[in-house]
Amino acid sequence: MEAPMGEWSDGRLDEFAVRIDERFDRVDERMSEGFDRADERMDEKFDRVDERFEEVDRRFDRVDERFREVGRRFDRVDERFAEVNRRVDSVNRTMAIGFLSLAGLFVTGFGALATIIVTMHG
Repeated sequence: MEAPMGEWSDGRLDEFAVRIDERFDRVDERMSEGFDRADERMDEKFDRVDERFEEVDRRFDRVDERFREVGRRFDRVDERFAEVNRRVDSVNRTMAIGFLSLAGLFVTGFGALATIIVTMHG
């Protein structure tokens, strides 16, 4: 006959303990499998993130190179403007010398004219 539910024998307690251990082992296995799958998914996602960062790094490298090229072009433009400034300065000097020469000629011409007028009336 069966023992009433309220009574536990050593054999039943041992059997109960074995079943509990088996259940904990299955839970442990499922949790390990779940953690392994989660680790794999996280690794895959981190790999994708790493790939995206590498692509972003490559894009930034291209942008950096473009900025360097723009800097080189601006340097060439600056050199050309400096040459234009030198030429304009040279033209300004030449024009100033020309205007001073013309002013001297006018003064000399007016002086000569005044001398002629004075000597004719005198």
